Amino acid sequence: MLPAKGSGMEFTMKLIRTEDAVGSVLCHDITQIIKGVTKDAVFRKGHIVREEDIPVLLSVGKEHLYVWENDDTMLHENDAAEILYEICAGQNMHGSEVKEGKIELVADIDGLLKIDREHLIAVNALGEMMIASRHGDFVVHKGDKIAATRIIPLVIEKEKMEAAKRAAGEMPLFNVLPIQKKKVGIVTTGSEVFKGRIKDTFGPVIYAKVEEYGCEVIGQIYVDDEKEHITEAIFKQLDAGAELVICTGGMSVDPDDCTPGAIMNTGARIITYGAPVLPGAMMLVSYYEKEGRQIPILGLPGCVMYAKRTIFDLVLPRVLADDEITQEDIAGLGEGGLCLNCGECTFPNCGFGK
Repeated sequence: MLPAKGSGMEFTMKLIRTEDAVGSVLCHDITQIIKGVTKDAVFRKGHIVREEDIPVLLSVGKEHLYVWENDDTMLHENDAAEILYEICAGQNMHGSEVKEGKIELVADIDGLLKIDREHLIAVNALGEMMIASRHGDFVVHKGDKIAATRIIPLVIEKEKMEAAKRAAGEMPLFNVLPIQKKKVGIVTTGSEVFKGRIKDTFGPVIYAKVEEYGCEVIGQIYVDDEKEHITEAIFKQLDAGAELVICTGGMSVDPDDCTPGAIMNTGARIITYGAPVLPGAMMLVSYYEKEGRQIPILGLPGCVMYAKRTIFDLVLPRVLADDEITQEDIAGLGEGGLCLNCGECTFPNCGFGK
């Protein structure tokens, strides 16, 4: 028997007859060479030998094999990967077949990816195992890879995997929340638009962004700069069945910009007025309770009208997925909250909002 080292742990491997190897774990790759056809591993290190593998192994000249000694305190990488998958997998996703100790999580629907970051870090901090994912709070599409898990060594202590379960907590680390096709009401403020002095260029931007998610705009109300009139317009949209109200215009701190105060006057619960994001510092996020439901009311800064990507692109998918936004969520956008205004925009495949 020979000692073998892996990832700081000592294992024992032994040489056995190939015919006796069913159920054993290979310690090394087995290469098959067919002249002019292939030269590749026919079985990888970590493969568990099956009855049907025996003729193949003998055909490549392997009458004896080095395998790991059985140890009831250890788990093979494939079995451990299944445990990591169970820790990770939440709603609206499935796992790939296990291969060389790795399982990938794949989205079953278009939706918002949510990640339990605290417990994800706790599991990865244990060592000898890893869970790598894409960024949370962004949209994924059906068939997208969400995350991948694997064990670093070939085998790992069962107790280590029990520790991983404890570190992960009782809820899955990943979930995909379905996007709701909400009815959207728009309130556009500003005397210059209300009186027809200039054409509204904000509305078409909002239409395009919400329709991208399959939402229906049920109406757009134009109103002057009077706070009471803005509040009345918001209530009209709510009474018309709006499940999301978006206010444009009048969001700065100038004395005659009254939209924030008008939203507050509805009795909505203000989450934040202001955000550590550029473009988008003057964003307002609030929720109005109606018949037991929390209806988002957003006040959009002027930058949404002309900048390609802004804080609105970070917030919109979350409100459409009914993922309630907190003040802490907004504060956390500071790192990654600076859009670099690249010549060629690749959002969301960039650092903005991450």
